[in-house]
Amino acid sequence: MTVSLQLNVLISGGFSGAYENLLPAFERTSGIKVTTGSGASQGAGPQTIAAQLGRGVLADVVILSREGLTELIAANRIVAGMDVDLAQVGLGVAIRSGTPKPDVSTVEAFKRIALKARIVAVPASTSGIWLTASLFPRLGIADQIDVRKTPRGSDAAAMVAAGDAAIAIMPDSEILVAPGVAFAGSLASEIQLMQVFSAAAVAGTKQIEGARKLIAYLASARACDAIRNSGMEPLAASR
Repeated sequence: MTVSLQLNVLISGGFSGAYENLLPAFERTSGIKVTTGSGASQGAGPQTIAAQLGRGVLADVVILSREGLTELIAANRIVAGMDVDLAQVGLGVAIRSGTPKPDVSTVEAFKRIALKARIVAVPASTSGIWLTASLFPRLGIADQIDVRKTPRGSDAAAMVAAGDAAIAIMPDSEILVAPGVAFAGSLASEIQLMQVFSAAAVAGTKQIEGARKLIAYLASARACDAIRNSGMEPLAASR
């Protein structure tokens, strides 16, 4: 009997929309079965990708923000030379579905909507770290808004969908696939964080060739349409 190859992937939210669309074709054409788990790119708590790897969760490939991957590389958790930047995406504003769409197109408009919001939800991962440590203080509103950090972007969106937060600020690609919320728009270029999401093989994997094939597929020209349709811009493939 032929035993098919299997891969275990840990992925953060930003690239998940594109990944879920691409995975069936990869499995069909490669004959490799993929099991997928999720985790945050950065931050504290047991569900970050780093924490999961640290306690022995099996993974052959990780897909996460470049900032989170840089930390994994420094911790010697990644196979040297097997990391690829796949796509980039900016931050946007999520509002509850069915509510009036606010103007968030300028810096001043964004400040107004953030100050008006009773509660602002942000992921506790890469984007939330930047928002709370850099952007909100730079705009002078850090002490004037009630920011709730959630473990994942999906949790921030869920707060908005449930009416527990007025807005969430998170990667555009996560807003577009989150139930119960609508995309109000991207942050203005002057206050934008363009996040890069990357894939890499995990040190110690016994499926190095399978990992190489998956990473190459996600970085190929065949993946570009799915990446763009998810709200991201492809980086790896020639286009």
